[in-house]
Amino acid sequence: MNEEDRPLKRGWTTGACATAATKAACVALKAGQFPDPVEIVLPGGQNVAFVLARNERGDGWAMAGIVKDAGDDPDVTHGALVMSTVRPGAAGSGLVYKAGKGVGTVTRPGLPIPPGEASINPVPRKMIAGVVAEVLGEGADVEVEISVAGGEEMALKTLNPRLGILGGISILGTTGIVIPYSCSAWIHSIHRGVDVARAMGFDHVAGSTGNASELAVQKFHGLHEVQLIDMGDFVGGMLKYIRAHPVAKVTIAGGVAKMTKLAQGLLDLHSSRGSADLDGLAAVAVEAGADTELEGRIKGANTVAEAFIEANKAGIAIGDAVAAAAWRTAADVFDNPDLAVEILVFNRDGELMGHAPFAASHNPSRPLKRR
Repeated sequence: MNEEDRPLKRGWTTGACATAATKAACVALKAGQFPDPVEIVLPGGQNVAFVLARNERGDGWAMAGIVKDAGDDPDVTHGALVMSTVRPGAAGSGLVYKAGKGVGTVTRPGLPIPPGEASINPVPRKMIAGVVAEVLGEGADVEVEISVAGGEEMALKTLNPRLGILGGISILGTTGIVIPYSCSAWIHSIHRGVDVARAMGFDHVAGSTGNASELAVQKFHGLHEVQLIDMGDFVGGMLKYIRAHPVAKVTIAGGVAKMTKLAQGLLDLHSSRGSADLDGLAAVAVEAGADTELEGRIKGANTVAEAFIEANKAGIAIGDAVAAAAWRTAADVFDNPDLAVEILVFNRDGELMGHAPFAASHNPSRPLKRR
């Protein structure tokens, strides 16, 4: 089998690694020896085993570490050493989670974990609680400190600082399994970004496809960083989450090519999901007043950016036409008269190329969708 034909290898979440490390430390704290490998049961019922990369024991504490294997997923935490240090807790304290070095602490509302707590998400907490009860008994008074070597630097490559998770990465995962290229961590960050903005009382968020459009939309509206959602190519993921967790105003900002794809009905803007249709863009230009000659130049353009240049030379407001069509795509996802949508189209220099102003996302000529 060729390397490129090989099925993509799945990996393990930071939550699964932290759980396995915690179980090994609990066993060592109780029995004086570390199990290696250590087995845990994932939320879906699968038994999996992890080899320990580190283990240490002292007076009243035990620590185990596991190197995270994300499989073939390009995960920022692939290869990270996830460690759990377990100590007896004060009488009556129950299970207490602590953020060790490299694990973030929540400082803003709206996340699944309240401010002041270690950024260890609910499912990993449940998994950890399960192995603590399995080894040390239900209701055991114990402190579990999760740390990640180099986690502070890793967090700078994530949206944690913007979400108000400071000092390191989050311990994540709902299944314990990393599916390659599912981009679940990015989608998770989009959802949490919306949650934080809502919890902080903002009624306007702006999703951007990249850094240039994010800087441009922030300047355009004077937005707080919490209002900025780095949606990347996942405009559909952002729109569908906001549909279920609405805010009053949503701006979608992006470059000419990405917004042309949205205008043509694509909700996943990645190049692998489809390219911008220049014939379709030419048809939009014709509706905006382009003649036959310009229509042909747009169809024959090498890129969307080149097509925009040709249209603008001829005095055709193709950016506004694309923005209007993109607005219809986004509004159809929401279909909510209480939610206003705006589209901003920028070039790579942050110049505004097209604008569909805020308007309620429900078309009164059709009945509201039943949810």
